[in-house]
Amino acid sequence: MEIKLVSSVLFVKDIQASRHFYETVLAQKVLMDHGPNVGFEGGFAIWQTDHAHQMIFGTLQEKGKDNSELYFETNTLDDFLNTLKDQAVKFIHPIREQPWGQRVVRFYDLDDNIIEVGEPMPAVIIRYAQQGLTAEQIAAKTSMPLEIIKQILGSK
Repeated sequence: MEIKLVSSVLFVKDIQASRHFYETVLAQKVLMDHGPNVGFEGGFAIWQTDHAHQMIFGTLQEKGKDNSELYFETNTLDDFLNTLKDQAVKFIHPIREQPWGQRVVRFYDLDDNIIEVGEPMPAVIIRYAQQGLTAEQIAAKTSMPLEIIKQILGSK
């Protein structure tokens, strides 16, 4: 089972101000902008804190807590979950589907850092295509650019 580190995520108070900071001060280039979630080239991302906490916990956490996560991906998420159940980890939530269709699990490491493991987005796109969704429907559901959807599906 291969598990790949995809990105480090910082939760920020003001997504626009933080995006501007990383773009201008540190010359980072935006790869994907999903509004409250911005990914930069190289695997670094920022999330609006209140949005991230709502997605993960269903509520805003206390100040100074749960402000970052390490994000990993695996094509064998269900197998990984079975392996994880044999470990002494504190789950934040079991596998669940995010609004954009990706299945993820979150838990704490030994020092209470948030760890997220999810399926790669190409797997989500292929799953949706196998369910009969068109490339346009997949793009709308996942917020992924249509060109990337078509590339993954091998269509023009």
